[in-house]
Amino acid sequence: MTKLADRLNLSGKLALVTGASGGLGEHFARTLSEAGATVILAARRLDRLKALETELVDAGGKAFSVAMDVTSPQSVDDAFSAIAAEFGRPADIIVNNSGIGQASWFHETPEDEWQSVIETNLNGVWRVAKAATNALISAGQPGSIVNIASITAQKPAMMNVAYSASKAAVDHMTRNMAVEAARHRIRVNAIAPGYYKTDINADYLESEAGARMAKRVPMRRFGDYQELDGALVLLASDAASYMTGTTITVDGGHTLSPL
Repeated sequence: MTKLADRLNLSGKLALVTGASGGLGEHFARTLSEAGATVILAARRLDRLKALETELVDAGGKAFSVAMDVTSPQSVDDAFSAIAAEFGRPADIIVNNSGIGQASWFHETPEDEWQSVIETNLNGVWRVAKAATNALISAGQPGSIVNIASITAQKPAMMNVAYSASKAAVDHMTRNMAVEAARHRIRVNAIAPGYYKTDINADYLESEAGARMAKRVPMRRFGDYQELDGALVLLASDAASYMTGTTITVDGGHTLSPL
């Protein structure tokens, strides 16, 4: 029997993180690097990726940056081609993190804003998962896809209809993908974070309204990025080899708070 610590160790694994130029994606990249993986950093802002790549390498890790716009099929294809050229094989772990936020009442949401959120948060996740799955199948290689959902998939959030709809779709799409990909030894799971301070929501969480929201969380606070690490490393690692189609909620009990 392999020791648990060995099954959680990601040494020798390639981990692709989309949206790695900031926020949760940047943190996920650091976490996976600390767990031993070679991290492939993907986002539109290549300059920010290069800075993170340097940081990870200076800390003793291995990293590679690739430009990727998840809303562009060509950009996604080009990024996967660059990964294959650099490493000779696809990533074992794919963290589907790219996403954008929203702040408008549903009846006032402009058409282009709705389309942009859905294109990034839903279509982008599908596009990357599709490319990753095809690459893994072609290589005859098992893998783990971790989609980033949200507690807004389970509970309504004001002025977030497009975002909530996109994340609810990601949550359900994860289960569909899991059923279809299992025969290829590819696991597909998701993490549904509660509220964590990011570039998207920092102003709101620091406002009076944000303080009132924090009081409705059973733990009476918002999360710290490091509190997502356990779920991430578990789903990415061989310790979760029999887990697929699961969404792990990490929200301090927020979705359980009574009406």
